[in-house]
Amino acid sequence: MTVPVPPPPAATYRLQLTPAFTFADAAELVGYLTELGVSHLYLSPILQADPGSLHGYDVTDHSRIREEFGGEPGLRALAAAGLPLVADIVPNHMTVPVPESGNPRLWEMLRDGPGSAAARWFDIDWEAGPVAMPVLGEGTDVSAEVVADGDALRYHDHRFPLRPGTSALEEQHYRLVPWRQGPGYRRFFDVSSLIGLRVEDPEIFDATHEVILRLVAEGVITGLRVDHPDGLADPRGYLARLRERAPVWTVAEKILIDGERLPSGWACDGTTGYDALNMVTRLFVDPAGSQGLIDTFVKHTGVTQDYDVVVYEAKKQVLAQFFGVELDRLSREEPSLRDALVELLAAMPVYRAYVVPGEEPPAESVRVIRAAADLAATRTDPDAVRRAADLVLSGPPETVVRFQQACGPVMAKGVEDTALYRWYPLSCLNEVGGEPDKFSVTAEEFHAFCLRMPPFTMTTLSTHDTKRSEDVRARLAVLSELPGEWAEAVAEWSARVSFDPRLDYLAWQNLMAAWPISVERFGDYLFKAAREAKTSISWIAPDPAYEAGVRDFASRAIEECGPSVAAFTERVDRFARVNSLGQKLVQIMMPGVPDVYQGTETTDFSLVDPDNRRPVDFAYRRSLLAGPGADSWDAAKLLVTRTALAARSRLAPGASYVPLATTGEPGAGEHVIAFCRGDRVVTVATRRPAGLSRRGGFGTETLALPTGRWRCGLTGEEYTGRIPLAHLLGRYPVALLERE
Repeated sequence: MTVPVPPPPAATYRLQLTPAFTFADAAELVGYLTELGVSHLYLSPILQADPGSLHGYDVTDHSRIREEFGGEPGLRALAAAGLPLVADIVPNHMTVPVPESGNPRLWEMLRDGPGSAAARWFDIDWEAGPVAMPVLGEGTDVSAEVVADGDALRYHDHRFPLRPGTSALEEQHYRLVPWRQGPGYRRFFDVSSLIGLRVEDPEIFDATHEVILRLVAEGVITGLRVDHPDGLADPRGYLARLRERAPVWTVAEKILIDGERLPSGWACDGTTGYDALNMVTRLFVDPAGSQGLIDTFVKHTGVTQDYDVVVYEAKKQVLAQFFGVELDRLSREEPSLRDALVELLAAMPVYRAYVVPGEEPPAESVRVIRAAADLAATRTDPDAVRRAADLVLSGPPETVVRFQQACGPVMAKGVEDTALYRWYPLSCLNEVGGEPDKFSVTAEEFHAFCLRMPPFTMTTLSTHDTKRSEDVRARLAVLSELPGEWAEAVAEWSARVSFDPRLDYLAWQNLMAAWPISVERFGDYLFKAAREAKTSISWIAPDPAYEAGVRDFASRAIEECGPSVAAFTERVDRFARVNSLGQKLVQIMMPGVPDVYQGTETTDFSLVDPDNRRPVDFAYRRSLLAGPGADSWDAAKLLVTRTALAARSRLAPGASYVPLATTGEPGAGEHVIAFCRGDRVVTVATRRPAGLSRRGGFGTETLALPTGRWRCGLTGEEYTGRIPLAHLLGRYPVALLERE
């Protein structure tokens, strides 16, 4: 049975499914979410994963809907509950579970070797010999600790298949190597427990997508989110094949760096919204505070004020520590160019340049790679770099593809998971795809961005992968308007409690912005931040004494400085509430399909995962939605969210975007953003509220509405003609006007 192609969503709501929050639990929320105003339910991965997985990206079996969630019957019951479903799919990789027998295809490949049907599934470097499996501990005596156990070899909790008729490790299609060593397969970034898939093979595409495509054809699933397409050998070809087989609304988790566009020819509706997130965040940051915040950061950390230097050092470090096997494979045809390829990867400013073997490289790809080569040539042999650039632009297909697949991991691990934990004058800017040295955007720059947005791309403010939730960022943005007061507060706290200068300043920002927070949550965040920064400890280089110091700092910071931090946060919240409501309204009403991450219809002060995947108190949110409640921040944010989602549902798909300007008092206009969607909805939001307060408000500044009568969905008041902003934004710092 084939159903008609469903329309794209008006708005989605992301739910994180876990063994403790299943399809049945999600179904119980459908009534609440319908009343909230979303049109689609957007689910984390639903295929069978590691049984205890809290995220679902570690798929073990593509032929089954995850049993812990209720299986396919539970999914169908959820679809029948009333909201169309968007599914998150993971084409790039599967998990290498413990024990390894938990992935049947992996087990078959390890047992039967390169000639097996299962071997086609995985991107394995068979030229290097038996596939390296990095599981051995330090100083392991393989002969003593790897033992035969029936038809398997056992190493602690790991199990590996024995080839029929063999018993020795040396006779297998795999070899066990130390856990720090790179594997014999393409992996997800530097995560050896995730093995790359070869979905460019039509048979593997069919096998890994059979269940999802069937559910799309039956109308159970009406939209798709594609995880990490940059890891694939041919993202464009993959998306074309997916669109042909599943012609539904589809967005790709593509990280666009400032000014970068989605590659032409991609058969999808847009990205998952990090580009919009970073633009919205910067809209509420005051550039006047940038140098003061940089100075405070440098003073407390001793880190250079040159962000580019930090990025380069971080990329070189991760290339040396984590990507040796990838570099060996990339430079196999030209070993003499290995160093040049390292420098070229370190100089690449984007996650991928999209060169396709056998095709003329796009002009933008040539520009990006040549510019990176010019920079790399200042760091190593220029002739070797030129040859390396030629190789990755028009060399053997294997080299072209491998270079493309290496760019993303180097950016992700070098920038997202290292540099952003080392350089953080204002950490609300340190987001996925963010550039923290670019502090702000003007209203004009934001309008220009919106005018070129694909109409059905996703927009978001918080996700399961954001470094901080939207309300944490709303608080941090206020620091750009209070750099002097912030410097004084940090000086006071640091004088009382200190540990590691390279971590402390990040700690104070996030303690204030996530306040109130438990010692356990705060300590867990700092522990992860320190490991990601890789300056004192890392995931592969633990230090029990340092780690104990992190926990002690977290405890003492809250115990000794908590009252002062609370007082400062209370001062910030007067303005953070303005930012919170403004960015929420702008995100929902700008072009694209807005997503609301679970729980963020009210305030949410979560930090990086797993903190942002904690259970949500939906009973509280239901009660707040059911009654008017107090005029709290939570109530106001819920009102803004619900009102904006309702307005979006009445807008025509792809409604036009028209910037609106204010007139009147000099300087007041920089504190507002206003635009009209179609000819029926006007959005107005206050920005830089601390500066606005210092100048005494909007004064005589006015906004000229398009012709007609307009009613504010938040207050019920009617307006026409030219309106003083002081009146329009008197009750709430935002306004949403619909033409009557």
